[in-house]
Amino acid sequence: MIDINRQIEQINWHREPYGLYEPIEYTLRSGGKRLRPQLALLGSQLFGGKDEEVLPAALALEVFHNFTLLHDDVMDKAMIRRGRPTVHVRWNENTAILSGDQMMIEAYRLLSRLPDDKLPHVLRLFNEMATGICEGQQYDMEFETREDVTIDEYMRMIRLKTAVLPAYALRIGAYLAGANEVQQQTLYDYGISVGLAFQIQDDLLDVYGDPATFGKAIGGDILCGKKTFMLLTAYEKADADTRTAMMAALNNQDMPPEDKIVAVTCIYNRLCVRNDAEKVIGTFTEKALQCLNHLPDNDAATHLKNLANSLANRTL
Repeated sequence: MIDINRQIEQINWHREPYGLYEPIEYTLRSGGKRLRPQLALLGSQLFGGKDEEVLPAALALEVFHNFTLLHDDVMDKAMIRRGRPTVHVRWNENTAILSGDQMMIEAYRLLSRLPDDKLPHVLRLFNEMATGICEGQQYDMEFETREDVTIDEYMRMIRLKTAVLPAYALRIGAYLAGANEVQQQTLYDYGISVGLAFQIQDDLLDVYGDPATFGKAIGGDILCGKKTFMLLTAYEKADADTRTAMMAALNNQDMPPEDKIVAVTCIYNRLCVRNDAEKVIGTFTEKALQCLNHLPDNDAATHLKNLANSLANRTL
């Protein structure tokens, strides 16, 4: 498989104005799993495609993904990303917004390297993906001011905000390799299930993870009152007194951050929310693996099986 990190390093960001491009280079060279471009390559390999033919789309997906992270960090007021200060912290919010905008443009520029006969359909898929991500982010923001968000609504939101990107990465790779519509849809469904498992695992890690391996401070979702699978499940399971205590802790602006994290985590522990999250992660992982049973069985399929299992078992 092509070395995605090396391909990203070969993109020249050392150009003027440096204040626009330096944050992009900082972001793209700060590590990351490179999951989305890997999925595009695997989606192609599954059907006998060549890495070189899908590389422009793979790189575009990675640049686009990182663009969304810059803007997400501004909206979420996140301080750390991949163990380093976020762009809006190291520079400022205006820089993060503008550099993020330029990353989106660069993603489409990379995409334009695809063959003329393939580009229109890939553009349609890419735009469907981008729209889904924006819709998911809007739901996420609206949830911040609502106290009646349901778990079903949350699952719809993360499907859009998180899961469509890996799903479309796989579908684009499969399309470029000549897969038929049914095969593309099956692989897309695998990506949705993997993406949902990934996000719920992310919610779990925010409470129970190790900051050294998670790459972000623990308890960030609790401190900003973010609607997560953990919080919504706890709210659904809690009795009236427990629910009142949990909301009081979340809304107490005078409570020290460490105390707030401990208070809410203790409620999660009493309600066994961690077990609920792990069960749902397991269910979506199994759904993803079942999708692969209807697709070619080769080295790429083995990688996808291993990937589904590894994402669901990231280090706590």
